[in-house]
Amino acid sequence: MPIYEYQCEQCDHLLEAIQKMSDAPLSECPACGKPTLKKLISASGFRLKGSGWYETDFKSDKRKNLAGEGSKSSGSDSKKTA
Repeated sequence: MPIYEYQCEQCDHLLEAIQKMSDAPLSECPACGKPTLKKLISASGFRLKGSGWYETDFKSDKRKNLAGEGSKSSGSDSKKTA
């Protein structure tokens, strides 16, 4: 789920909220209790871990596993077919 940032227009309180994309935006400030929260536009951050699609897809030179490069080198991989 994405993390959204909000700021109160009344007291300038900042907060982050984990919400579904389909959830309604928050409106009441937890600090001052007024309905003046506005959703901020910010870059979302994420980190890819493990050996997922990003390691095996979209590689150039038909290489499929950079982490294991050199461990399985055979002459048959270097043949080109037209």
